[in-house]
Amino acid sequence: MMGRRLRRLWNLTRRHLGGIGAAVLTVGLVYSGSVEWLELRSLDKRFELRPRRAPSAPIVIVSIDEASVRELNEPWPFPRRLHGQLIDRISAWKPLVIGFDVLFPEPSSRGRKDDEVLGAAVTRAGNVVLAASCIKEMQALTDIQIGYVVVDCNLPILEVGRGAVAAAPVDLYQDADSHVRRAPLNVLVGDKMEPGFDHQIYRQAVAAGLPAKALPDADTILVNFRGGRDSFPSIPYYRIVKGEVTPEAFPGELTGKIVLIGSTTQAEHDVFPTVFSGGVGMSGVEIHANVLETLIRGDPIREVPRTVSTALALIAALAGSGLVVRFRALRALVVTALAWVVVAGLSYAIFATADVWLRDAAFTVGLMLGYGSTATEHFIRTQRERRRMSLFFSQEVVRTLMRERDEGSLTSSRRVVTVLFSDIRDFTSLSEKLAPEQVNEMVLDYLTEMTEIVEKNGGVVDKYIGDCVMALYNAPLPNPDHAANAVRTGLELQERVLSVSAKWHAKIGVPIRCGVGINTGEAVVGFLGSRKRPAYTAIGDAVNLAARLEPLTKDHGASIIISEYTHQLVQGRFPTRPLGEVTVKGKLLPVKIYGVVPTSVRQHTRVALDAAAMLTTIGDGQSWRARTADISEGGLALTGLPPDWDVGRKIQIRLDGGGLSRQVLAEGTIVSRRGDAAGVQFTTVEGDSKPAIAD
Repeated sequence: MMGRRLRRLWNLTRRHLGGIGAAVLTVGLVYSGSVEWLELRSLDKRFELRPRRAPSAPIVIVSIDEASVRELNEPWPFPRRLHGQLIDRISAWKPLVIGFDVLFPEPSSRGRKDDEVLGAAVTRAGNVVLAASCIKEMQALTDIQIGYVVVDCNLPILEVGRGAVAAAPVDLYQDADSHVRRAPLNVLVGDKMEPGFDHQIYRQAVAAGLPAKALPDADTILVNFRGGRDSFPSIPYYRIVKGEVTPEAFPGELTGKIVLIGSTTQAEHDVFPTVFSGGVGMSGVEIHANVLETLIRGDPIREVPRTVSTALALIAALAGSGLVVRFRALRALVVTALAWVVVAGLSYAIFATADVWLRDAAFTVGLMLGYGSTATEHFIRTQRERRRMSLFFSQEVVRTLMRERDEGSLTSSRRVVTVLFSDIRDFTSLSEKLAPEQVNEMVLDYLTEMTEIVEKNGGVVDKYIGDCVMALYNAPLPNPDHAANAVRTGLELQERVLSVSAKWHAKIGVPIRCGVGINTGEAVVGFLGSRKRPAYTAIGDAVNLAARLEPLTKDHGASIIISEYTHQLVQGRFPTRPLGEVTVKGKLLPVKIYGVVPTSVRQHTRVALDAAAMLTTIGDGQSWRARTADISEGGLALTGLPPDWDVGRKIQIRLDGGGLSRQVLAEGTIVSRRGDAAGVQFTTVEGDSKPAIAD
């Protein structure tokens, strides 16, 4: 019992080896980070497909753009006094907080006064958060994103920063592909966690009256980007400095808003690829606006735990393999594609509606690897089996067998079949007269001819047993006239063996003859045998009886013997003669058997004739006197022949007396033997002899 269970478990495991290997490989790829870039690209694609969301948080960008550089006619970096003027003008609107995304780590090149003017404006405003630049060291995180450890921060110089409410690291985090998708809430500076630039601005805005949202319990967040460049309202730097935009003219423009000041020019290199950048890049200040929008709305992208996505990938690999095992490859491909569409659609839906990121790239990889590995293994195994089957079956049968096997319908079952056995008579003694190479060549000739005839009549060669051929009819392909087709095969076999015999008689001086046994009955048909080497065959009493009938052909002087069961199905369609009852080995009750007479001998009306026959064998010139029993235009029956004149022997015939109007001269071939009697088929009849036969 235990052994059977283990074998069953092994068989199940063997069929899913491709899926198991794919599952292991998928997990390895996930934890090695090899599919992370696919996951990140998949996240980007979700943002692209999701409808754009208009920003709703009170955020305005004051952009240091190309127009400002041109209109102010000042090279970058601008004089710090201009920054001071800007802060003073913005403060007149009474914004919630001002975030200055410009670094001031060194004194101004324009002198101390330039720094003091800016510092005084920062102090007067009382709500300015300045940017600090940090010295970072990269480290690999467990989730494959690039991580940083801040070693030190370059804070704004004292003259500028003493009046700021905070100075915080402004640096953005980039993934391994250089895209910005995450933002730091807190930054490890030395051994202490400090709020990042966006976190500090958010805290100041909440302190100034902005409704607070619960922040994620994490040091980094996935930014819920609202769109690409220019998604947030902005005012050019120069328009405020030059007084074109004032509180009097635009009273609500910056009042109660979070104002971010920063460069939006490509020349400043403060641009980064993001989920929406499309290769152009988004300015740092716009990215900070997206981070603040995410914090204010409280909707950062939430990640499904990696263990869940890894488990899904594992299941996908096994499912992809299982689909190939369960269905045909094409149908499995369709189901696999549908499974991918469902999961991809589900993952997009929960992203678009709930801001949840379910990593499905690993699922896709697992599904593809599971399907691909098993389908490839299945294809290789199928092609190997197809080539092996092609050695025994016709292409039509092979296609049917493979299709039914793939559909799972090719199991062993009971069905009525007709079984034919045929082999070369006296093959053992014949082999002793030949070299092994000659035996091989002769058997090859014989079996090739036999196989062609079997397949022509809708049968399949079940197996070759030495010189013996076993053929099935009505399996695996339906063959309603299977009994008649089997008998027809036997008749054509006897015709064809004459040509094979003539060839080998000329070579070795020995004719070849064969016997055919045919039976119809119920048998178990299907792929049978050991688990390692199954073969399509039939087993049962019907097969055994057919095998027992074939050797009886020699004893009963018939080249083809059929059982009474086959005879019932073909009666009246072929000339047969009863041979009595026999008890074969393995059966208790006797079986009626019938001999099938070659149709070429029986296609003409026979008449009784008792005439002297002078016979001479063609080739060795042996002569023999015999008597005729009957005659027709196609042949005659003889009695008194020597026992070694076998089927297939060609003879010259001279007939005299018996009421013949004249002497008959002809040539013919012995086509059947029984005792000292023989059936002869005419091959040629001299012209003057034909009227005598006709009379």
